[in-house]
Amino acid sequence: MTFKYRFAYYLVGFTIGIFFVALVFSGKDTRCNYFPNARVLNDMRNKPFQYSDKAKVILAEGWIDPTDIKTTLTYGDVDFDKSNKKFGNGKLYIIEGKTVRNQPILLEVVNYADKAILKDIIKQETN
Repeated sequence: MTFKYRFAYYLVGFTIGIFFVALVFSGKDTRCNYFPNARVLNDMRNKPFQYSDKAKVILAEGWIDPTDIKTTLTYGDVDFDKSNKKFGNGKLYIIEGKTVRNQPILLEVVNYADKAILKDIIKQETN
């Protein structure tokens, strides 16, 4: 069998394989969260999210809004050295992020089995 026939068989098989892979994954909400940071943030985003009284007071100050919190829960970095500590029935996570005005913030989020609660919002000083 010559090279062009082998290559044609390869392309036909590859095309059929791509079709089946696309068919299997097209209807599913699949995510590839392989790293711990992505898994923790995805877990918090998929649960009911609540604000503590202290966080509500800070949100009322106006320098931060819920959009900044959602952005931080999507693109933030979990500080595992300070996080993953027991807090009642949940775990406390410290998440570093930024507001839309590029102000660095820290979010303290308690992650329970059925919900996530924003405990505190800390404004960091810019250097």
